[in-house]
Amino acid sequence: MATIDPGHTAWLLIATALVMLMVPGLALFYGGMVQSKNVLSTFMHSFFALAIVTIQWAVFGYSLAFGPTHGGFIGGLDFAFLSGMSGQASGSIPALLFMMFQGMFAIITPALISGAYAERMKFSAYCAFTLLWATLVYDPLAHWVWAPGGWLFEMGALDFAGGTVVHLSSGVSALVCALVIGRRLGHPGSQHPPHNLTMTVLGAGLLWFGWFGFNAGSALTSGALAALALVNTHLAAAAGALAWGLVDAIRLGKVTILGAASGLVAGLVGITPAAGFVGPMAAIAIGGMAGVICYGGVLLKSRLGYDDSLDAFGVHGIGGAAGALLTGVFASTAFNPAGKDGLLAGNPGVFTTQVIGVGAAAAYAAVVTFLILKLIDSVIGLRVDADEEREGLDTVLHGESGYTLGSTTSHVAHFEADQPPLADHVPALATR
Repeated sequence: MATIDPGHTAWLLIATALVMLMVPGLALFYGGMVQSKNVLSTFMHSFFALAIVTIQWAVFGYSLAFGPTHGGFIGGLDFAFLSGMSGQASGSIPALLFMMFQGMFAIITPALISGAYAERMKFSAYCAFTLLWATLVYDPLAHWVWAPGGWLFEMGALDFAGGTVVHLSSGVSALVCALVIGRRLGHPGSQHPPHNLTMTVLGAGLLWFGWFGFNAGSALTSGALAALALVNTHLAAAAGALAWGLVDAIRLGKVTILGAASGLVAGLVGITPAAGFVGPMAAIAIGGMAGVICYGGVLLKSRLGYDDSLDAFGVHGIGGAAGALLTGVFASTAFNPAGKDGLLAGNPGVFTTQVIGVGAAAAYAAVVTFLILKLIDSVIGLRVDADEEREGLDTVLHGESGYTLGSTTSHVAHFEADQPPLADHVPALATR
């Protein structure tokens, strides 16, 4: 049996906790951008995923994703109910720890999708969608890319920490959700400005912090590879924030805090698949390009008319695809001998494989997400009715309010009623 290394185990314990922290970070990031009457329902989209997907993952999700392959498409039920895992090793760490580390990725991925349907989906529909999507979309994709025997794994697709499995799949699925469920009431004629940008920026900071576990933890050791991934993660986030800010300055004449927060997340998304396969200067290039590309991705919704409330597709879908493709450009065995040389190192085959992986994952996620949504809509319905949407999902669905003090409520209501449209200063993000 493989020997469990205490140092590697200690690092993965910390990394697992860091990735878990990203879930409340995402709740804050998304929650600050919705109307005050929907802040708690938006929080629930992240927090309740911790409950739903954790149990799904332990009972059968992990086994479907990482169990012995069935045709390269899906794992079996060999590890259902975590059978036979106690006391076993996965490489140099306990198998149960590997299971839980990967489980944190499974949890946050469907939570990312919620940015597209915020402020209008039934809670019952959200619960059903999260469970079905984790089972039918996430688990197979994780098997394709990360499990020995998975068809993209065997083809040599590079995805260090989830550019394809996490961000591309959730972003494409978010676009499908936005198209199927439809626009929020009054959109785009009436604006929905963020009710608390302070909350959003705090969430962005927690995401940046937690992403060190997300990417550097994916080395599964505490050595040089984890250090490379951590450095690349930080550099790309900084480059993404600067690039988005630069585009803001050119287009608007000012740099917005919402833009900087969105840019750093775009840089983090872009570097995720490449974090352990490229050098630090390539990480800066990837982060910067992701910032610019995702800025354009966010502009698409106003051009094409769909209502991706919190830009899940513009940042995660576009950024995940860009990061996966750029991994095929910048990958270098000089930084990770276990990786591959990419296009710039004279190996176009890796880039071709990345294109295949992006196309296959996007198509699969889109089709299965559409089918899941149509099934749920036919059985329980996807969307709250118009009166409930006007009243707000916090009170209608959960019987609670995020702001109960009279002075706070009046200040928030005054802000939402009297603020000018964000188009006056942040057109790229104004149609939230």
